Amino acid sequence: MATERPFGVVILVILEVLGALGFLGLGGILVAGGGLFAMSDIPGFEFVAGIILGIGAFLLLLGIISLIIAWGLWTGQGWAWIVTLIFAILGLIGGIIALIAVVGIIPVIINILILYYLTRPHVKAFFGKGPPPEAPPPPPP
Repeated sequence: MATERPFGVVILVILEVLGALGFLGLGGILVAGGGLFAMSDIPGFEFVAGIILGIGAFLLLLGIISLIIAWGLWTGQGWAWIVTLIFAILGLIGGIIALIAVVGIIPVIINILILYYLTRPHVKAFFGKGPPPEAPPPPPP
């Protein structure tokens, strides 16, 4: 594994942590809201409360997984590189589907950039997925 962490990996970690905080925050709000619905005396709200609690719990789980992925990226774990690559491919597919639905091209561009960056030799070397980059020649005397 390369000893120096590429700057782009730091950016990916920051984005992953921000996403995790969003998942955890929204999941917490939904779990709390679902609990409030469950305490309501209004008929039929139990079903709504169950759905809200389920979605909230799922988002909390996604937040925890995102934090684990961020740690893996930060420490240069090979599995984190693979998982991030897979999520970027899935995001690209989702972005293309959204593009067809006239939502926008931004997610497509972001995922293409992530895929491109993760396949650069120095980034792959940091995650143990390729040979370490050669050291530059010493400067002339």
